[in-house]
Amino acid sequence: MWYHVEIEDHSIISCRIIGKFRLNGQKLTNPVAVGDEVEFEMEQDGKGIIKKILPRKNYVVRQSPRKKHYLHLLASNVDQAILIMTIRNPNLKQGFIDRFLLMTEPYNIPTTIVFNKADLLEEDDLLMFEYLKDIYEDIGYPVFKVSAIEGEGIEKLREHLANKISLIGGQSGVGKSTLINAVLPGIDLRTDDISDYTGKGQHTTTFAEMFQLPGGGQIIDTPGIKTLAFSHLEPKDITHNFREIFVASEHCKFSNCSHRNEPKCAVKEGVEEGTISELRYANYLQLMDDTEGQNYWERHKDM
Repeated sequence: MWYHVEIEDHSIISCRIIGKFRLNGQKLTNPVAVGDEVEFEMEQDGKGIIKKILPRKNYVVRQSPRKKHYLHLLASNVDQAILIMTIRNPNLKQGFIDRFLLMTEPYNIPTTIVFNKADLLEEDDLLMFEYLKDIYEDIGYPVFKVSAIEGEGIEKLREHLANKISLIGGQSGVGKSTLINAVLPGIDLRTDDISDYTGKGQHTTTFAEMFQLPGGGQIIDTPGIKTLAFSHLEPKDITHNFREIFVASEHCKFSNCSHRNEPKCAVKEGVEEGTISELRYANYLQLMDDTEGQNYWERHKDM
């Protein structure tokens, strides 16, 4: 596989990599990610060989959708992540928000949630947007409403991206490419409509790519994501990376409280009192069950 490496004069060198690389002992489908800084040696044919990947300040990683025992690096050394969602076309899948945050929160990557296709929203949809905005802004995640087609919120988003390296992610069909085209006129990323048969998005981006912003900064466009699984995580990782649950857990009776059936659980009390979102708590429980189920299967499949 060849990688495009940008050097100081902004020219691009095609490089290949030699050897196997891992991430915290985990196998990787792609040893080098967009945003990585590398050292390479030039060859006589004008191409290069990557010899070293410099230490990353952070990275965004997911379980590989094709090889569940491998991790796939989406990007590294980012300043923030922008999650693109929709309430209509395709219909909202709210649980995906918390799954995406589980990729960014462990590495303290600030994440903004952007609801695209505001031009399609009806009265009930707007109420849903305000409901979700309250939930996520209360725990520190900015929430925007934009329309790539009509231009609503585009200038605010452009300002939010300025002078930062931003990973842009979301499920297929949410209009990510159209939104990037609106933020960066003239870039002309390919866009596809929602499938009439399934009502789901179709992939338009097949690999992550970095683009320069005119006033400074970069955006990293990533392939549309259908599902997110976390076989590489432990249940404690889920607990530690739901912000409000982690804070409330300090007041639980048991230090190893899973916040499900234990007595005197501050998290469950918070849900009952309304200080912790029922929606987020339901997603937390689902992620705990999924992660424990996958880990149980991994431990017992060879027995």
